Amino acid sequence: MALYLLSGGPGAGKSTLLTALGHAGFAVAEEVSRQLIQEQVALGSRQVPWLDLAGFAELALARMVTQHRQATLRGGVTFFDRGLPDLIAYLEVAGQSVPPAYYAAVAAHPYRPLVFLAPPWPEIYVNDAERWQTFDEATAIYRALHLVYQRVGYTVVELPRTSVAARVSFVRTVAGI
Repeated sequence: MALYLLSGGPGAGKSTLLTALGHAGFAVAEEVSRQLIQEQVALGSRQVPWLDLAGFAELALARMVTQHRQATLRGGVTFFDRGLPDLIAYLEVAGQSVPPAYYAAVAAHPYRPLVFLAPPWPEIYVNDAERWQTFDEATAIYRALHLVYQRVGYTVVELPRTSVAARVSFVRTVAGI
């Protein structure tokens, strides 16, 4: 079993890369936060990141743990669009305390030691219904992600700002798959 993470600030091309890796035959786990935002907005819930980040993070934590368990049971190679440490970074960027349960979940549900981090990329950054941050906020999130991933024991590999096909090739070469 090999669970790989794609992370980075919003709008840096992670989801596009994930889709391409899926087309290349790998199992993929889509971004939980984007799915949750769509669901919570449809429900008229206040548990969205811009109204209740702590409540939203709890929902995301539970779903990300389930997603990790499912990939572990499935076996093989899976690429994730964001991982459990992302929740810690988002809470820290917002100035909120991080409950110990988040660190426990990170320790109990490991991924491969390399995390592929997509750097801020102004030429491709766009806002949408689930991506409400400014480019400067996305850059701050990227920096926090880089620090958190290192702090919890991962080796950060920055993705090159290049074509999707070249990114797929880069990931496959670095991961050795």
